[in-house]
Amino acid sequence: MHDIRFTAEDILGAQLALAEENYRLLKEKGVHAISVMGAIGSGKTSLIERIIDRAKPCGIVVATIAADSAGDDDHRRFLARGAHSVNLNTEDDCHLDAHRISHTLESLPLHEIDVLFVENVGNLICPADFPLGTDVEMIVISVTEGDDMVRKHPKIFAQTDLIVINKIDLASAVGVDPQTLVRDYAKVNPHGRAILTDARHNRGIDELLRALGIECTNTQW
Repeated sequence: MHDIRFTAEDILGAQLALAEENYRLLKEKGVHAISVMGAIGSGKTSLIERIIDRAKPCGIVVATIAADSAGDDDHRRFLARGAHSVNLNTEDDCHLDAHRISHTLESLPLHEIDVLFVENVGNLICPADFPLGTDVEMIVISVTEGDDMVRKHPKIFAQTDLIVINKIDLASAVGVDPQTLVRDYAKVNPHGRAILTDARHNRGIDELLRALGIECTNTQW
């Protein structure tokens, strides 16, 4: 019997190679792909719904990969908004990986899609080590999670392109200053961009669209 051992470097290398394959496929099909990460209840799904609502009248075709450990609630919400969607249950896994995404992309009509949102499992730790092959990595946090979220999870914030600080309408009620989160993010990721939103009342959505590179034009990606 052979003693076969895999190191963390081997696993990460394989994931990077698969992510690169996903990236090339999406580029070839003209799909602008956005990874959406964040804790459960941060408002990831609501923000994607608002973006679908903005994009649809402009003729922008949106698709989603809705990941949860179980159930299809988010998937059904996206379908109700008129998006293409695939439900992906990870069961005991606390994150998506490039291999799962590769197989899931086979279920989507990529030639019809302009923008793809990959909504990860609600988690701020596991997804940090698993690139998926998207153009943009976005992380969503809510002010209701406290003003120390970036300090507690610096790794995942340091590698994202964009932080969305959601539910700012509740900031006073929970005693959180959103600017504290903005400053903490700037310390761990000086090249990232911070957007303040209130998804429930459609605040900050247009700025978020611009930050994601989604505009109501006829220009193809």
